[in-house]
Amino acid sequence: MDPLAAVLRELRFESVGYRWLEFEPGFEFDFSEPGLCGVHAVEDGDCDLLVRDGPTMPLAPGDVVVLPRGDPHVLRSDRACTILCGAFLVGEAEHPVLGALPHVIAVPRDDDVAAVGPLLELLGAEARAPGAGGEVMMARLSDALVVQALRHYARTASASGWLGALRDPDIARVLAAIHAEPGRAWDLATLAGSAGLSRATFSARFTALLGQPAMRYVTSIRMQRARTLLRDERLTVAAVASRLGYGSEASFAMAFKRVTGQSPGSVRAAAPAG
Repeated sequence: MDPLAAVLRELRFESVGYRWLEFEPGFEFDFSEPGLCGVHAVEDGDCDLLVRDGPTMPLAPGDVVVLPRGDPHVLRSDRACTILCGAFLVGEAEHPVLGALPHVIAVPRDDDVAAVGPLLELLGAEARAPGAGGEVMMARLSDALVVQALRHYARTASASGWLGALRDPDIARVLAAIHAEPGRAWDLATLAGSAGLSRATFSARFTALLGQPAMRYVTSIRMQRARTLLRDERLTVAAVASRLGYGSEASFAMAFKRVTGQSPGSVRAAAPAG
């Protein structure tokens, strides 16, 4: 299994739409609607991107940025600027991997490997003059653009983190296995075996790349899957505990409350009836 594909399916990205924004000199536009992630592609002029509690990033024509975590941000400039702006929602905003993604991903529009230029041309044309089926077309193009941005970061960034871990084939193989079977009876030995490494080497490498011990990561993914099963599929607490490898409903409930701060019963009860 491809771990990036697995996580993207779990996050459930959903495109909201794209539009052209033409700003007059001296503009400052605030993007702070809760839950919305952003895409900005500068067509003409230049501007500054300010992410809350982060550095200012200057943007010039051809620059493309994706904000996969939905951070509130501001675009401003003392010059006129034309920008293709898009937005998408993340269905699983509490997914642990979402918080491990970078706040901003910058992708050069002329990067032949990332190939975002053709996608932006199609998105921009559709945003200017929507055709039949345009909403579906823009959603699919937006999905492809976000995936290409994540691929670009995973391929080029020197930092560690979840996307950086994908460059390590041994750790990537383990991440794929965890997401494919979160309820498997994982322990450090079986995880290290999946990586083809000794327990000590695997443990040190996983923690260095992901910033947390392997078994803590397993637990976080199990609890994310549990939320989905309780809320969307409305399985009983006992059924979820069994599916995720817990020996008893009580042990699962304790783990769920420790990680999420909620009881599994309350999550299931709050889910809308199907």
